[in-house]
Amino acid sequence: MSEIIDARGLPCPQPVILTKQALLQHNDVVCIVDNETAQHNVTRMATKIGHSPTVEAQGDGIYIRFAGDPGPVTTEMTVGRAIPAAGPLVVYISADMMGRGEPELGDILIRAFLHTLNEVEPKPDVMVLVNTGVKLAAEGSPVLEDLQALVAGGTEILVCGTCLGYLELKDKLAVGEVSNMYAIAEMLLGAAKVVSP
Repeated sequence: MSEIIDARGLPCPQPVILTKQALLQHNDVVCIVDNETAQHNVTRMATKIGHSPTVEAQGDGIYIRFAGDPGPVTTEMTVGRAIPAAGPLVVYISADMMGRGEPELGDILIRAFLHTLNEVEPKPDVMVLVNTGVKLAAEGSPVLEDLQALVAGGTEILVCGTCLGYLELKDKLAVGEVSNMYAIAEMLLGAAKVVSP
């Protein structure tokens, strides 16, 4: 009997995450999505880890079927995998949204990015939050659970103290540790790789 993943209506990257988790545990999986973007994302991920999905559009959704054992399945995404030569892998976030343009879209994207960091490898060694990016670590932030999960997994979160003071958030820091520009500059300059979404 197939393991059914009903990912209709779920935001990116949830269909990919749920399907990947199911494929690591079951040989016969069906993922149901409701749009072509989700279909392409799920099939691309599955193909990269050795599966050959079949796709069938039905009246109530797009059914992506994975049957049979693809052989050894890696638990890591292989494309874009960073392997630092020396020093930490640092994620540098300077805003409480991702990209420029529509603020609502930027908010959706930063939430998806931070949630996804808990599902892919390698995890960042350090995350640096500056400017309005410090709002992500403050009380009431919609991404606190994701940041707390990263900390629990070993990621260190450095939060700019000057930025917290300027935005009057010093008493509202909920995750991470208050840092200073010297420590932040030292961390960035000593990093093997810095990623800034």
